[in-house]
Order: sequence, then C-alpha cells, then structure tokens
Amino acid sequence: MAYWLIKSEPDAYGIDHLENEQNQITHWDGIRNYQARNIMRDEMKVGDKIFFYHSNCKPPGIVGMVEVVKEAYPDHTALDPKSKYFDPKASEDNPRWCMVDVKLIKKFKRKLSLDDMRNEPSLAGMQLLRRGNRLSITPVTEDQWNTILEMLGEV
Repeated sequence: MAYWLIKSEPDAYGIDHLENEQNQITHWDGIRNYQARNIMRDEMKVGDKIFFYHSNCKPPGIVGMVEVVKEAYPDHTALDPKSKYFDPKASEDNPRWCMVDVKLIKKFKRKLSLDDMRNEPSLAGMQLLRRGNRLSITPVTEDQWNTILEMLGEV
C-alpha cells in the first residue's frame, strides 16, 4: 500500500461534494499534468490511502482521507468538447489522460493547515511543503502519514 495527497479547491470539488456522492465515490478527473497523470497511471493502486487537501482557500489544509477503489482508466472529460478538461489532442485510441476512482474514508473533525504542517519538523521533507510544488498529486511517506494522523488526533 502507498500513501498520497490530492489537492482540490473546495469550491470546485471539496470533501463535502464527495461526502454527498452516491456511495461517497467519485472519479478523480481533470488531471492535466503529466507527472500527476503518471502517478495515477503507474503507481496508484486499489487500497492506497490518500489525504484530501483543500487548496486555494484560507487556510489550505488536509480535511479528510480517501482510498483508491479503481485503478487508472481513460479520463472521458478529455474527449468531451463541452468539458473544461477537453483536450483536442486526446482520442479514443490515445486518451492521453487518466483518472482513478476514490472513496471517502473519513472527513476529519478539523483541518490540518499548511502552516501546521510547516511547523512540524518531522514533515520538513514532505513534497507538499517544498517551495514551488504545484502538483495536485504527491506521494506521502508512511512516517509522514502517521505524523499527520497524530497531529489530527486520529491515531
């Protein structure tokens, strides 16, 4: 099992949206960064645990936990001209982009803010905290995962 962090703007698709989905499952679509796509396509597996992170809000931070329930498959939004994620270079034969399905495991009682994580020395190496990191999907080590759960009082 691996651990990840995914970012989403709460106004676009937040944890409350996921909580209201049928069976609390959604496809994680719209990824248009090759590095993030490669993580989903090549590394994310059923059962992997993921922190759900609200970005571009005040304060940004981790708000819940989800789990991969379906491994990578073509992102249909890339083929839909009406979608904001449409990619004219994508085709049925070469979809270019993929998505995974995730299921809500837990919505945390409180948000663990970015500042809280920055102030924890044992998280200093976390990819999320690196200057200039803009990836919407990043790996989390098992030690970082456990530290964050402890900080949230979830252990």
